[in-house]
Amino acid sequence: MSSTRSNTRLRTVTTVISLAVALCVVVVALILTHTSGAQTTAWALLAPVIAIALALITKEVYSSLFIGIVIGALLYARSDPATALNTIVGKGLASAVADSAGIFIFLVILGIIVCMVNRSGGSHAFGRWAQKHIRTRAGAAIATFLLGVMIFIDDYFNCLTVGSVMRPVTDGHRISRVKLAYLIDATAAPICMIAPISSWAAAVSGCVDSETYSGLELFVRAIPYNFYSLLTIVFIVALSVMGFDYGKMAGFEIRAQGGDRGALEEDAAGNGEAVNPRGSLWDLIIPIVILVVTCVCGLVYVGGFFGPNEFCEADNSGNFLAAFGATDAFVGLPWGGLAGAHHRLPDRAAPPEFPGSNGVHSEGLYRHGSRYPHPDVRNGA
Repeated sequence: MSSTRSNTRLRTVTTVISLAVALCVVVVALILTHTSGAQTTAWALLAPVIAIALALITKEVYSSLFIGIVIGALLYARSDPATALNTIVGKGLASAVADSAGIFIFLVILGIIVCMVNRSGGSHAFGRWAQKHIRTRAGAAIATFLLGVMIFIDDYFNCLTVGSVMRPVTDGHRISRVKLAYLIDATAAPICMIAPISSWAAAVSGCVDSETYSGLELFVRAIPYNFYSLLTIVFIVALSVMGFDYGKMAGFEIRAQGGDRGALEEDAAGNGEAVNPRGSLWDLIIPIVILVVTCVCGLVYVGGFFGPNEFCEADNSGNFLAAFGATDAFVGLPWGGLAGAHHRLPDRAAPPEFPGSNGVHSEGLYRHGSRYPHPDVRNGA
């Protein structure tokens, strides 16, 4: 207890000293750049340096980034608060949201699809299947990796889906949540970065301006040189097969063996989500397949695969590679996501059992982890 208090006190003192030093440096910088500005001087590096340093010292990433943004805006505005605020809101946040609004919409759609898969019982069905076929910790880790490889269309959708599906499996084999998060994150982005048909490939291809190669062709030619993705995949497979952990990860895995998987409090208590007990693997497979197909169709449509349109003036009719290289992922992905989200499997009949004298409850009529009926049952729906 005393050690914990001393560590907390030390961290607080370190944070206060760091903020004080940063404030002094910023004041000096603002005074020196008040008239000439900081854009063409070394002071322009002050904002990212302070943001990174504070993040490493305080472990507060979001707060450190916000402080860095404010410092950068003040240096840009030559200490004028009104101009700095306009820079942050008008030139920064507003333009960033406007340029990437399509991806925001796509992420919302992905979240909806993941919730639909969970509520339909697809994730639980996969968990039941995995309990019968995956019997080792190495098998659970490899299954997490393989599922991440299968969902190559987008790294965000990869993380959302693999996390919700594999969490019960890795929990059953006492793999820490930290290790699960690493396996998911280290698979999602590398796989998407080397998959020719993915949101990453579409976005990168659209940035290529070359008369020699198309965007997609250049992307494919660059795959052997994408050392981060290739080596990370090899690293993940090796760690999973050998069961080798080191550093802080080894500590988390040791605690997970004792039952402490590092789950969040609200997650450990259960989120009260109603789950269909009659879900099957098709409730997981079909939505993912349809999403991948519709996203690819949306991307090539925007790229002019079916002829010129309002998004692409070039006639790439029937030319898949040219259409994919000319597409706009910020438009094509929301199109495909909306089409995929409209898919819905037929409802399965709920189990007929109702609470009785024997205390048997219908899992479909009761919230998961709760002894109280679902609100629809109480209301007579």
